[in-house]
Amino acid sequence: MAKSHKPVVWFPFAAGGTVIAFFIPVIVLLTFMAALGHVPAGLSYEKMHAFAGSGLGKLIIFGVVALSLWSSAHRLRCTFYDFGVRADTLVATILYIAAIAASLLSAAYLLQI
Repeated sequence: MAKSHKPVVWFPFAAGGTVIAFFIPVIVLLTFMAALGHVPAGLSYEKMHAFAGSGLGKLIIFGVVALSLWSSAHRLRCTFYDFGVRADTLVATILYIAAIAASLLSAAYLLQI
């Protein structure tokens, strides 16, 4: 039986889907509340900046961003295939490289905080 590389792709995809399911609705709600001027005291700019500046905060933010990007890239790959684009290797390569590049850019930005 031939070895498959699917677990390498599916693990971050599943982890990203879980992260998106749990964190993105909360982020959207908090952003909406902030837009309406109802910012909870624990989410002030100073406290959020301090969180993003800590090592654990950077790791958490990077995890949410990187896993969300990977999951989105994989979903887009499946969507391209469903729409009839059969150049799967090319599409996968472009989307996964974009996800990796965006993850590296977010890591570089987080290290500057």
